[in-house]
Amino acid sequence: MCGANENEQSAPGIPASSPGGQSQHTSRRALLGAVTASALAVTPLIGASQTAAATSSSGSGTGLALTLLGTNGGPPPLANRYGISSALVVNGRTYVVDCGRGALTQYLRADLSLPSLAGIFLTHLHSDHIVDYFAFPLLAAGAAGAQGFQKPIDVYGPGPAGIASTVTGAPGPLPGTVEMTKLAGQAYAASPTFFMTEHAGIDPATLLNVHDVLPPTTAGASATHTAPAMQPFTVMENDDVKVTAILVPHGAVFPAYAYRFDTDYGSVVFSGDTAPSPNIIALARNADVLVHEALYPAGLAGLGLPQTLIDHILTTHTDVAKLGEIAAESDARTLVATHLGPGDTAVVPDTTWRRLLRTSARHADYHGHMLLGTDLLHLPVQRQR
Repeated sequence: MCGANENEQSAPGIPASSPGGQSQHTSRRALLGAVTASALAVTPLIGASQTAAATSSSGSGTGLALTLLGTNGGPPPLANRYGISSALVVNGRTYVVDCGRGALTQYLRADLSLPSLAGIFLTHLHSDHIVDYFAFPLLAAGAAGAQGFQKPIDVYGPGPAGIASTVTGAPGPLPGTVEMTKLAGQAYAASPTFFMTEHAGIDPATLLNVHDVLPPTTAGASATHTAPAMQPFTVMENDDVKVTAILVPHGAVFPAYAYRFDTDYGSVVFSGDTAPSPNIIALARNADVLVHEALYPAGLAGLGLPQTLIDHILTTHTDVAKLGEIAAESDARTLVATHLGPGDTAVVPDTTWRRLLRTSARHADYHGHMLLGTDLLHLPVQRQR
């Protein structure tokens, strides 16, 4: 891997323009899923200040662009980092992956258009990945003009786990994404009812087409066997993108998914929350960008957490030291570290994360690009010609 210093660096070859911009590229369905030898034209590590390749807003004239809306790992809210969420724009249509704290606010701060929202994908149903999910339809649906989206969007998320709830007052099996959305609509029923009584607004639920994602029965997965070795399976496909998924291990969580988006312009994979797994390697094979969670175990020591919780975190997440190896084994062109734990820059500064990423790449002899994810980091994705 080429060296990189801690100073601000430019990233030649990546245009800075709006991530929601339309492309004149003609869709070629035969290319979906096909990956060519390519790389993002970025430096191996972005410096402390975000630069031309990683701008804090707007972005791209390309057909594919990635924006990290929030990069914090875990439920505790931080003042200096928003909850985990990402946005992928394909031919002007926006797909959101996970909806952590502040996802809707960050979506707007990234200059993304609400009418461009085409889909939401949830990797799993932990609170830090879904807390802002229903905020999208509840606050924005039915609003006039560019303030909201006026047609139903597709939502894809984990189906029921098949186990009983232990939450007080919520007997019965755990809800999957479909049932969770229904219950959220009922819990917030007062607001749209009052608005609709006065002929303002509509029922938010009418603007969501929600789909439970369940693994193929042939995978042999269950709540006690959460992530067996398997092949990726198709979740959704349209003229712009093919989305595939694979199960990943994340403690008791089931199902928990990683998603891959294949387009005519390149491929982007989101690991979700996961311990190291061969399933990630299978899904991310030859990807242009792998957006992967990162844990710094030594950083947990100063948080005052009980040892049982620290042990749980260590077994359900991926040590940043492993990321170079994961990127090398999958032959991903670029790895972007996100869902940072600990995410507080006062505990683990960005300079430390960058050093850890460099060290991880060097030990794995990984020669691709490694980027530290920061809130509103914007990356146009282009294959080299």
